[in-house]
This record gives sequence, C-alpha cells and structure tokens, in this order.
Amino acid sequence: MTVPSPDRAPAELLTGTALTVFRLNGQFLSASEELAREAGLTAARWQVLGSVTTEPLSVSAIARGLGTSRQSVQRIADLLVGQGLAEYRPNPAHHRAKLLAPTEEGRTALRRITPSHRRLADALLAELGPEEAREALETLHRLSAAMDRIGGAGP
Repeated sequence: MTVPSPDRAPAELLTGTALTVFRLNGQFLSASEELAREAGLTAARWQVLGSVTTEPLSVSAIARGLGTSRQSVQRIADLLVGQGLAEYRPNPAHHRAKLLAPTEEGRTALRRITPSHRRLADALLAELGPEEAREALETLHRLSAAMDRIGGAGP
C-alpha cells in the first residue's frame, strides 16, 4: 500500500472512500435485488415499503430517510399502491401530502424476504464478528453525518 503524499492525502482519501462506498453500494443493491425478488419486489420497492413498516410516512420523509429524490420515491410509492402492497392515508399534519402505509399484502411480501435476509445478516456477522460489524456501522453513520454537515459537495 502506498502512502499518499501530504498534499494529495485528503483528495486520495476522499476518492478511495467514495470508490469503496460505490462498490459497497453496488454489492448491497445486488444482494437486495436477489432478496427482494423472492417476494416479487425490486430492491427499490423493498426500500420504500420497508421504510413505512413502523409508521406511515410522507413521500418526502421517506426520500429524506433514504437520501434520494422525492420524485423517485413518489414513482415507487405509486407503483406499490397500484400493486396493492401499500396505500395512501390522510395526513393530519398536511392535507396534500398523504402518508404511505403497507397493506397486509405488503407486510406479507416483506415477511417472505425475512428468512433470506436473516441468512445474509448471519453470514456477514460471522465474517466480520459482532464488534467489527458494529464499528463499521458507526463509521458509516459518522461518514454520512459528516457529508450532511458539509453539504456533500464540500465548502
């Protein structure tokens, strides 16, 4: 492993981090597509539907949580509603911004993913160990928060 020169170190660290995160994102998306397929979903539909299992949320809130655009979440939410996997409910806080919630059929689809999801989680934990897995998650949270604070594009 070569050590970056002092004047290049920040740029090389950013590039290396970004490329690693892009690769990891691709790996997770590939695994997610495979898992979601078992329930007749795509990874994107699984993400959106999974976002509202605890409580109904507006499309904007889902988009913020996923770090994506409101328009892309709206398109997926409409598809989920069209499939009968989710429904729009009135939002007492905002009359025009409906809340998305899973239907029972949507919850059933998510439950079909659970066994394979658990196997993947167990395999990853066995590979990393609990402490390293926790540290990785904490590091990713800190990295995401830092990107939020600097606005993603830097000063």
